[in-house]
Amino acid sequence: MSFASSPNVARQPRPQQSDPIVFVVDDDVSVRESLELLIGTAGWRPETFESAGAFLSRPRVDVPNCLILDIALPDLNGLELQRRVADDRRDLPIIFITGYSDVPMTVQAMKAGAVEFLTKPFDGDTLLDAVAGAIERSRAALSHEAELRELRERYEPLSRREREVMALDLVVR
Repeated sequence: MSFASSPNVARQPRPQQSDPIVFVVDDDVSVRESLELLIGTAGWRPETFESAGAFLSRPRVDVPNCLILDIALPDLNGLELQRRVADDRRDLPIIFITGYSDVPMTVQAMKAGAVEFLTKPFDGDTLLDAVAGAIERSRAALSHEAELRELRERYEPLSRREREVMALDLVVR
């Protein structure tokens, strides 16, 4: 697979720690290396893993991110990994890639929240477009989480009476 030859990929500066991260979980080293090059060239920070277990041991990040996930993995399959991260990492959009696609598998992945399902070989630009959309979803989810966290932090120190007044004010509105 030659993704790096995509004509619409411009050279970007080296990714920084605060840049979005694109996780890649695929047991095929050539796919991981090709995607790492493509993602890095597009200006995102790639992190690759050869198994679901290796990815699961990676702590959660607080920067926009997404996961490019192969269906066929040696330990857990991609659909099982998707189920495991669904509750814990809602800000982690998943793009599936596979060489062995069937309609029920695709439907299952999409119903569980996958943002894209691509069959190998796929066009580099198609993948980059999917990653860009996934990163924006992640950015919005992280922003929403930060707003909720801020509201909780402001609500927590209120006295019981202040909370009662606040609740009444909300009812009146």
